[in-house]
This record gives sequence, structure tokens and C-alpha cells, in this order.
Amino acid sequence: MTASPHRVAVLALDGVITFDLGVPERVFATAGHVDGVPRYDVRVCSLDGGPVRTTAGYTINVEHGPELLATADTVIVATVDPAGNHVCDLPEPPPGLAEVFADVRPETRIVSFCSAAFVLAGLGLLDGRAATTHWMLTDRLSERHPAVAVDPDVLFVDEGRILTSAGAGAAVDLCLHLVRRDYGSEVANAVARRCVMPPWREGGQAQFIERPVPEPAGTGTAEAREWALRHLDRPLSIDELAARARMSRRSFTRRFREETGQSPAQWLTRQRVDHARRLLESSELTVDQIARHAGLGTGVSLRQHLRAVLGVSPSVYRRTFREREATAGTAVPAAPR
Repeated sequence: MTASPHRVAVLALDGVITFDLGVPERVFATAGHVDGVPRYDVRVCSLDGGPVRTTAGYTINVEHGPELLATADTVIVATVDPAGNHVCDLPEPPPGLAEVFADVRPETRIVSFCSAAFVLAGLGLLDGRAATTHWMLTDRLSERHPAVAVDPDVLFVDEGRILTSAGAGAAVDLCLHLVRRDYGSEVANAVARRCVMPPWREGGQAQFIERPVPEPAGTGTAEAREWALRHLDRPLSIDELAARARMSRRSFTRRFREETGQSPAQWLTRQRVDHARRLLESSELTVDQIARHAGLGTGVSLRQHLRAVLGVSPSVYRRTFREREATAGTAVPAAPR
């Protein structure tokens, strides 16, 4: 079987924000090659194949028209700000957009960055699904599209075929997540290092929401979190972490949520599951051994947590990435849900 790259079509609409438009090529191109074949082939298109106005004061020429979407494995709609007022609100889907998306294959993955969630919602693609957008726009998205379960706190939402991200930097987080989903943590971590980015940012966008009174410096939970990551194989209580941060349990819990967008228990569970995922991908340890290393207790507990987060069992998850290693470089289907 001849290897072929995963085809990514990035749709640039009028009023596109150039930073977000460049993120997919920067991240996916850094994923490298297998036997001389790039893992991803990223191309930019417009609705008519013509020039696209940006918010940066210039117009860009693209090399492809909407026909690119019909052959893509992943379609990404970049952030748009048609009025150029930094509100990034889309009045309604541009004319012809629905017809273009009608040609997208049923198995194609569809992604939006920031305000482009309004584009997907306007097409009905987010109805009955969880989604996110920039925290300044989440209320507006909920009001305009009540059938969408908008989550204002997270950096991105993975609904299987449909994925949405929050603003600007969260587009990088989502693209790294896609690399991880396609090729595993080792490749995604290598991409993150080359892009000088953390492979996984803790918490959600709740930590970036403007607050009128800043917290005093030196009173954070980062030290306690770093210590916890080095001791995931043991039981960790909130009281123990609060003591590490030299705070009361109540103050620690409040500050922890402000900094990460999650409760300490939610964060710990996520870190344990992510550690278990890395071990499933890279080691020959049994499920019970991995559960102990990750602090999840038993194999039964690991199975429950992995199914809750990813919808698959440890054996299926491990087999998926072993199969992808064996066929690296071929077009990669979406991870099982």
C-alpha cells in the first residue's frame, strides 16, 4: 500500500485572522515525515478560489478553491472577524458556504478555530453537540444557537468528527491534540518542542478571563501541581496539595480553579489518564501495571476512566496506536469514540 499524507484543507473566509490561518501549516508541517512522505499535507482554499481579505490590512491570494474540501481528510475553518473590530462575530454563514460543505465527505473531520464556531453552528453542524469558542463570545453563541451545548471554560472540545477551539493560542492546542490523536503522544510532544509550546496546557480558558482584582504574586498552585506530577503513582489528597502550596484547603481549591479552570480532583484525574495513555502507547506494561503507575489503582479503574474520557478500552487504544505505527504515513482515520 502506497503511503499518503493526511490531507488538511484550511478554509479562509473574508476577514480571516492571519495568525490563526497560519497555525495548521506550522503545527502539522512540524509533524515530519515517514519514509520520505509527510504525515500531513496542508493547503489553504477560499470559497471561490480568489483573494481573501484579512484583518491585518492586506489581502492574500490562495492557490485553491472550494473543491479542495471534497477531498480533505480534515477541514479547518480559520478564525474570522468580518467587521475588523476584534469582536470576531459572524452575522451569518457567507453565501455559498452550505453548498460547499455539502460536498465534504461524511468521514471528514471538521474543525473550527475561535469565532469560526459560528460558521459551523450556522450550518447546523454543532446542533446537539458540545462546542466552545472564545470566552468573550460564548454567551453570544449560546443565545444565537441554543441547540449547541457551549462550554465556556475549555480550550477545545473534541466531539469525534467535529472539534472546536477557543481563541488564538487554543488553535495551537487543538492542532497538537489532533497530532496526538492521529499519531500518538511521542510525535505530538516532538512537535510541541519544536514549536516551543507545552504539549498539553493545563485547564481551560477560564484562567484567562479578565478579573478586576489580580491575585498577589507568589500565591499560586504551580509548585503543588509540579510536585503532584512527579508523584502520580501514589494517592494524593487535596489537603496534602494545599499544604504543599501553604494554603488552606478552601483557598487552595479556589485558587486552583482560577489558575487551571478545573477542580483539583478533575485535574488530577486528567493527569493520571494522560500518563496512562502515554504508557499504553510507549510501553509493554500490562493494564494493571499501568493503572498502578498512573495512580488509578486497578485495571478496572483505568478502563472506566479511559472509556469516560476517550470512549475506548485500554486494549483498543493501545492497538490503535500500534496499528498506526505499522502504517505510519497513510491517511489516518479519526480515533474511535
